[in-house]
Amino acid sequence: MSQRLKLESKALGEITGQDLVILLSDTLAVPAEADEWIDAETKALLARAAKAERFEGKAYGALNLLAPEGAGFERLIAVGVGPEADRDTLDFVKLGGAIAGRLGRGRSADVVLALPEGEISSRQAADIALGLRLRAYAFDRYKTKTRKPEDAEPLAVTLRLPDPAAAKKAMKVAEALAGGVEIARDLVNEPPNVLYPEEFADRASKLAKLGVEIEILDEKQLKKIGMRALLGVGQGSRRESRVAIMRWNGAKESVQPVAFVGKGVTFDTGGISLKPGAGMEDMKGDMAGAACVVGLMHALAARKAKVNAIGVIGLVENMPDGNAQRPGDIVTSLSGQTIEIINTDAEGRLVLADVLWYTQERFKPRFMINLATLTGAIMVALAQEHAGLFTNSDELAERLSAAGKATGETVWRMPLGKAYDKMIDSKFADMKNSAGRHGGSITAAQFLQRHVNDTPWAHLDIAGTGMGAKDSEINRSWGPGWGVRLLDRLVAEHYEG
Repeated sequence: MSQRLKLESKALGEITGQDLVILLSDTLAVPAEADEWIDAETKALLARAAKAERFEGKAYGALNLLAPEGAGFERLIAVGVGPEADRDTLDFVKLGGAIAGRLGRGRSADVVLALPEGEISSRQAADIALGLRLRAYAFDRYKTKTRKPEDAEPLAVTLRLPDPAAAKKAMKVAEALAGGVEIARDLVNEPPNVLYPEEFADRASKLAKLGVEIEILDEKQLKKIGMRALLGVGQGSRRESRVAIMRWNGAKESVQPVAFVGKGVTFDTGGISLKPGAGMEDMKGDMAGAACVVGLMHALAARKAKVNAIGVIGLVENMPDGNAQRPGDIVTSLSGQTIEIINTDAEGRLVLADVLWYTQERFKPRFMINLATLTGAIMVALAQEHAGLFTNSDELAERLSAAGKATGETVWRMPLGKAYDKMIDSKFADMKNSAGRHGGSITAAQFLQRHVNDTPWAHLDIAGTGMGAKDSEINRSWGPGWGVRLLDRLVAEHYEG
C-alpha cells in the first residue's frame, strides 16, 4: 500500500470518515445507496449549492459543501460521472483520481461506490481504487520538513460497496498494478547518486520475493558474452554496468514467453558529446524504460498472471572521463555487426542493440517490446501526448494501440522503411549510431530493428511520456510510471490463459 493512502473496502454501514463522497450524474440524483446518510435537508442543500456553483455533474468535476449539523460527517463531496448515456466512455481510474484530488492528506473519507442509476461492477470499483492509489502517490522521501502537520499523515479512504467480497479479486489485481506503477515511479524519481546501475539491479532483485527468478550479469560476464556495444556506453563511468534478467513463470513451461526490454541509462551526460548543462538534471530519468519493465514484472507476479514473461534491462551510466568512448570509435555488437560511433549521446540504442539480440537468441520469445527514452525527436513529433510506436508486426501495433486507448497510455504508430534504414549506413562500419536530426526517432528505430531479425518486435519511444510528465487526475509525479498499465493490459487481454 502507498504510504500516502490507507485504503480499505467495506459493506454499507456506519460512516466513520470526516468526508462522505458520492457520485452524481447530470440529473444530480443521489444514489440510493447513500440515502441512509443523506436526508432531505442535505439533499436540498446539495441542490442549492449545485445551482449556485453551476455544478452540472460533468465527469470528474466536483462540488464540496459543509454538511449540516448532526449529519455524522463534516463535508459532503459530490463527484460528477456525466450523463448515463456516456457511461461506456467514463474512465473509472481517472474518476478515482478525481476523488482523491478532492480529499486531502490527513483526512478520512467514506466513498459510496454506486452510480445514480445503480450499482457499479467489481472491475469499475477496482479501477476507482487504482485511481485513488495513483493520485495519492508522491515522492517526498528526501524532504526533511513538512509545511503542515497533516502533510505527514496519509489519506484514509473506505470504499463502501453493497458486496465488497464480490470485488475482492478485482481489488487485488488493482493493488498489484498500482504497486507496479509506484515502483516504476520511485525508480524514475530517484536521484542518480542513489540509483546507479548496481543499485538498480539490486532493486530489481527484490522481485524475487514475489517468485520472480532473478539473474544479474556483471561486467565480467557481459564481456564474456560479447555485449561490447552496451559496455562501450558505460566505460567512462566508475559505476559498473549491469544487465538484469527477470523471469515470471505463470504458465506451463512449454508456453512460449513474452519479453520486455528496457533502456536503463541511470544518468546520461551525453558522454564526450556532452549535453548542454541546462536541464541535464532530468537525465536521471533516462532509465524510465527499464523502470517500466521492473514495474510491469512486479504487477504480473503480484497478480499471479498466467503468462511466462521475461524482463531484461540494460543498466549503464554515460559519463565523459578519459576512458569514455569517442566519436569515431567502432564497436562490435553482440550480433557481430559493427557500429561506428558518430555521437556518444546516441547511447540508448547501443544498450538496446545488445540486450534485444541477447533476449531473442536466448529466450526465443513470442514477441519483444522495448521501451526507451530514446530520442528528443519523438517529442518534436508527438509532444507528450503519445509514445512513438515502431514495429514490424501489424498485430502488435493494433493490440498496443487498443491497450493504449483503454488505459490512457496512448501510442502513435510511426513509419519504418528501407529509405530510412539506408540513412544509418556507415562508410567505415556496418552502421552508424546516428544519422543526424532529420527523422531522428525513425532512424533510431531502424538501428534497433537491425538487431531483431524476424522476431515480432515493437519499440516504444517514451522520451515524451516516461519522465517530466504533465499533471493529470491520476498523476502528480515527475516520473509517471508510464507503460506499466499499458503492457499489463496487453498481456491480460491477449497472452494469458
